[in-house]
Amino acid sequence: MAETLEPEEWALWDVWMRAQRLLARELDRGLQRDCGISKAEFSVLVTLWRAPGRVLRVGELSDSLDWEKSRVSHLLTRMENRGFVERVRSGTSGRRAGIGLTAEGRRVVQSAVRGHAGNIRRHFFDTLTPDQAAAIRAWSERTVDRIEPRVDESAGDGAA
Repeated sequence: MAETLEPEEWALWDVWMRAQRLLARELDRGLQRDCGISKAEFSVLVTLWRAPGRVLRVGELSDSLDWEKSRVSHLLTRMENRGFVERVRSGTSGRRAGIGLTAEGRRVVQSAVRGHAGNIRRHFFDTLTPDQAAAIRAWSERTVDRIEPRVDESAGDGAA
């Protein structure tokens, strides 16, 4: 049996998708205008900023971002040329090459987080009532859990 949507449901879907595209576009423009970085560069910088020791291997960074390793590698080369990241020794032996933030990368990410937060507030949070924000959060959490359920870390390992 084919599922169908009512006209009102299509209208809701269409306006929701348009709102997401416009919001993403405005946030991307803000990063470019205010910080001179792309959304992808911002994602890498923030992921490294939050990492233990602020260093990750390329594979770890790729996994964290859910991007192909080749995409991450190409972006890292451009970011290294811009002075945002550098290759560093990581691991106990010091043999594995990791990616770390440079002083410039730390400066840029700190500035970008502040600017991006302001744009998120202006374009998203300032338009919502507390009840609307709570409803969107609850719906988003349910959607994430339904599509990408969390793995119960204690299940199946035999631990009591």
